[in-house]
Amino acid sequence: QVQLVESGGGLVQPGGSLRLSCAASRMISRFNVMGWYRQAPGKVRESVARIVGGVSTYYADSVKGRFTISGDNANNTVNLEMMNVKPEDTAVYYCNGVLYGVNYWGPGTQVTVSS
Repeated sequence: QVQLVESGGGLVQPGGSLRLSCAASRMISRFNVMGWYRQAPGKVRESVARIVGGVSTYYADSVKGRFTISGDNANNTVNLEMMNVKPEDTAVYYCNGVLYGVNYWGPGTQVTVSS
């Protein structure tokens, strides 16, 4: 049973910072891909950032230069550092992992950017 659990969401002011963490029940080095998605009300779920093969990182254009994804092998977590957040970053953020071709999802954590 593979489990992913997000933490770190909350309310943050525009221009502020927030750090999301995803704890995995398996060694993250085993996953082919680990990443973060988000879904805003009335919108489809979209990819935010991902790590492929534990090395290559990819970001959505909307978050490039503001968000940073990183893996912590010692703690089996994948983190998303969010800086200079904007109201349009408001969404439920989901951790995703691909292991042996199977997608696993966390339950999500709410991020609200508002003054």
